[in-house]
Amino acid sequence: MTRTAGIGRRLAVALAAAGLTLVPAAPADADGIQAQEWALDALHVREAWQTTKGSGITVAVLDTGVDDRHPDLKGQVRTGKDLIGFGARRGERAWARHGTAMAGIIAGHGHGASGDEGVLGVAPEARILPVRVILEDTDPDRKKARSSRGGALATGIRWAADHGADVINLSLGDDSASAHPEAAEDAAVQYALRKGVVVVASAGNGGEKGDRVSYPAAYPGVIAVTAVDRYGARAAFSTRRWYATVCAPGVDVVIADPDKRYYEGWGTSAAAAFVSGSVALVRAAHPELSPRQIRQLLTKTAQDVPEGGRSDDLGAGLVDPAAAIAEGGKVEPQTQTPAVAGSAPRFFGKGPDHAQSAHEESGPNRMALLAGLAGAALVIAAIALWRGSGPLRLPPSLRALLPPSRTR
Repeated sequence: MTRTAGIGRRLAVALAAAGLTLVPAAPADADGIQAQEWALDALHVREAWQTTKGSGITVAVLDTGVDDRHPDLKGQVRTGKDLIGFGARRGERAWARHGTAMAGIIAGHGHGASGDEGVLGVAPEARILPVRVILEDTDPDRKKARSSRGGALATGIRWAADHGADVINLSLGDDSASAHPEAAEDAAVQYALRKGVVVVASAGNGGEKGDRVSYPAAYPGVIAVTAVDRYGARAAFSTRRWYATVCAPGVDVVIADPDKRYYEGWGTSAAAAFVSGSVALVRAAHPELSPRQIRQLLTKTAQDVPEGGRSDDLGAGLVDPAAAIAEGGKVEPQTQTPAVAGSAPRFFGKGPDHAQSAHEESGPNRMALLAGLAGAALVIAAIALWRGSGPLRLPPSLRALLPPSRTR
């Protein structure tokens, strides 16, 4: 088994408005592909396989489509949904390249007599549920699809949650200058979380372009993934933001393609797929845990933890599914409940307005609260006197809020 020189070139995967960019690269032979999957060793995946390979878990891949005939995915891909309805079709070059690559990272099982050819995914016994919500950047109908971003993605998240997904992989996003949160997408993410579905997304590829916020990664509850290289260093393109949860391999990653050949790729898209595969393993081992608990497990057991316990570059560190599975056995299952305002931080880090929020809690907001309580106490006292019930005795906590009495 030999490595071909052609694999040295890159299949570039970059986040753009409503999707990703694919740049063709020279292919590699199937021989020796698994020997080049350094990411599996970095994540201790084979150690996790001693417990589970993801059997019984379905990962929804919301992307450009998935080639269910690819030898590394054959038998793993469920009947999905096409929410675009136009664009390239099977057999055309601009069809399902990115989605197939992500599905291979998540659940590829290789091929050949002994399964030692082709790509092995993190959870090779998990199943893929493809949901087509974007088009390849090389698709002639790409511009036509841009306007449908909010509707297709939000609808896709809800559809996946309603059709058996245990994990939703979002290796896509909008980190353009005009990027902004979509209420329908945010609501769809919360809907999926309440149904017990873990949602994973790319943190963004804007590390060299201003580190702009990327959606859906920045929505509350999403496991947002940044990218590192084989040495554990942050990839230069990886977006640095407060919402980073964990990191995963995203440089020189071997990926499968519908053309039945293999390429090297880069991007937080790949990193998110590695984490979705890791979540599939954890969920297979501990199906009763809520999305919030699984996210907490990943952050608690991450390797290569940044100084201070977390950073915008790497989140809590490099995901380690084997460690998360071991730790998960100590966790008491809890039902995922809707977030209550003020009960938990909206973001994983301090957030962009942390200093202002802290000031407001001790400043104007506190004064408004005290004034409201004082007003309520005065109203109660007035009602009591009007009814002739005599002086109203207030508890010390409310008496302290009343203005001091004035003497004549």
